[in-house]
Amino acid sequence: MIQTLFSNPLVFVLSLFALIVSVTIHEFSHALAADKLGDPTPRLQGRLTLNPLKHLDPLGTVMILLIGFGWGKPVTFDPFNLQNPRKDAALISIAGPVSNFILALILSILLRLFIFLHINFLIIIGFFIFVPIIKLSVLLGIFNLIPIHPLDGFKVVGGILPREQADEWYSLQKYGMIILLFLIFPLNGRTSMLDILWKPVQMFILPLFLPSF
Repeated sequence: MIQTLFSNPLVFVLSLFALIVSVTIHEFSHALAADKLGDPTPRLQGRLTLNPLKHLDPLGTVMILLIGFGWGKPVTFDPFNLQNPRKDAALISIAGPVSNFILALILSILLRLFIFLHINFLIIIGFFIFVPIIKLSVLLGIFNLIPIHPLDGFKVVGGILPREQADEWYSLQKYGMIILLFLIFPLNGRTSMLDILWKPVQMFILPLFLPSF
């Protein structure tokens, strides 16, 4: 991403804006879900806000800019404040990816409406601002649903499984980062196992959100 700063500054700025919006909505939704389910921890930590500074992790943001992979500031919650800790944790976890898909859907509908009504200046705005947010939001939502710790999909699966199987599933948590790094690490210097696995998913889902110009 950082390469575009010098080759195409406008694309860099728009991509950075899309990143800030997508990550902020994602983390805020985690915090909101936890608050609604009875845990005040995110509220007490100042995470129940749309202020990006509360949700962007400095190192994670730099890593996204440098290598295209990073993270936001994780929303912490206390399971002892939840009525059903395992299932509620799954709801809190899935709130982030779902919010990204909802954001992408809303912007997609607006953009299609602009195109349908032939409002050219709004189409241009949508192309430059909405499209990067749609792309990044969808990719962020898909990526976080991968069932590997520390991604959201891991806790989502744990909340779906029966108690006994869930306990076995959570025992894999300590291997999550190792597995994730293995998937991200390029196999031939350019392509990673993650690219091979989730590129087809991207190619199928992204066109559903992006209108044809």
